[in-house]
Amino acid sequence: MRRPRFLLILALAIATPLASAPAPVIATEQVAPVTAADRSLGRSDAPVTVIEYASFACHLCADWHQLVYPGFKARFIDTGQVRYVFRNLPTPPEEMSLPAHALARCAAPAKFFDVAATLMQGQAAVLRGGTLDAWYAPAIAVSGRTRAQIDACAATPATRAAINRDIESAHAADAHTTPAFFVNGRRVTDRSLGGLEVAIRAAAADR
Repeated sequence: MRRPRFLLILALAIATPLASAPAPVIATEQVAPVTAADRSLGRSDAPVTVIEYASFACHLCADWHQLVYPGFKARFIDTGQVRYVFRNLPTPPEEMSLPAHALARCAAPAKFFDVAATLMQGQAAVLRGGTLDAWYAPAIAVSGRTRAQIDACAATPATRAAINRDIESAHAADAHTTPAFFVNGRRVTDRSLGGLEVAIRAAAADR
């Protein structure tokens, strides 16, 4: 399988492996606060913040984004009740997921969620044997950047550092599988729309 150019550039730029999980000494979840570096949707002053750690190579993540996310967005983000934050937690195969996360990170910030949606929608085809080029190309097309700009951005230490920050924050919160959801800092294992609604209502009432 021929690798896309930006995948090769990214591989050459990475001198260290993906951030590894720290020793299991953390007894409580410690979710890193949301910063300007995060990719988010919704009011910055929304009463509830929902953070998702997801992988573009995770079929459960793709299922959630295609089946649950539209209703979640309409009910909670679009109504101003929730600020939703997407954080990167690449999973194997890394040759598939890591360049996809770099691509999304390198998109114009306003286009991040368009890229994420495109990658999630096309994931099944590549998992069934489709080419990486065929998967990445539509995402690049909606990224607000040229392929050359994506290539250049993917090669920068800043892109790798941003992805590693997300990975490290996931591990600090004891999140090692995807998708992982936190509602106002509390881990929520029921990722159905109803389960998230219960957690969101409880978080809003606790304010």
